Amino acid sequence: MAVDGISKLGVVGAGQMGAGIAQVAAQAGYEVVLADVSAAAAAAGLAGIGKRLDRAVAKGRMEEAAAAEVLGRIVGSGELGDFADCDLVVEAVSENLTLKQRIFQQLDGIVKPGGILASNTSSISITKIAAATERPEEFIGMHFMNPVPVMKLVEVISGLQTSAATLATTVAVAESMGKTCVEARDFPGFAVNRILMPMINEAFYALYEGIADAEGIDAAMKLGTNQPMGPLTLADFIGLDTCLAIMEVLHEGLGDGKYRPCPLLRQYVDAGLLGRKSGRGVHDYR
Repeated sequence: MAVDGISKLGVVGAGQMGAGIAQVAAQAGYEVVLADVSAAAAAAGLAGIGKRLDRAVAKGRMEEAAAAEVLGRIVGSGELGDFADCDLVVEAVSENLTLKQRIFQQLDGIVKPGGILASNTSSISITKIAAATERPEEFIGMHFMNPVPVMKLVEVISGLQTSAATLATTVAVAESMGKTCVEARDFPGFAVNRILMPMINEAFYALYEGIADAEGIDAAMKLGTNQPMGPLTLADFIGLDTCLAIMEVLHEGLGDGKYRPCPLLRQYVDAGLLGRKSGRGVHDYR
């Protein structure tokens, strides 16, 4: 059920994360604008949502009419100007501070007064991104997990000036989407990636140093610690470029050598072997 005062959401970025956020928002009853760099890119995101909903219908998890209603609540766009009347806008673009600041600087002049601006960043300072706007009190971190329609967690991160009202509304919106919220402090990596990414980085060091091969490392962590997938497979799923970017944020922001990105991880990214999205990372998906 939608939260009072919040009826229309905007999502910037129609990739895997953005499309997933748009889908769960529409399933919760919100009207959604899903925008990307072009109308064609937004349409591709909508097509992906349609396919996921079709699979849910085929498996008996959703009625066909309900799936049509969900898709009908989402409008694709190639223009940030279409967010003018949104009550909350979530940015879900690549993990790049300059890009995020540029987008929010534009959104600040477009989204109506009182509208909440949220970043899906997984590691970058919310306070620093919010400084690009004139509404830091209405700026917040809203970190969804991938894949968004499946994963229950949303990390909610207040910046230095985020208001209590903004925090309360954001938590309520996430919970209305069926998510469980964990509030994290505005430190590099927040809670999830402060713990997860060093583990993935250490798995790369184990591979780099020849402690075991990739299959052995993944099998050891799956069978030895009961994880659903090994850390190298998980890195491929997340995207090795994203893993590297987060490790760089941790290393720079915390200044501790234990967060130094593994040279092998950097080599994979330099080679364009980014994981599932490129067809090959540590493992081959071609």
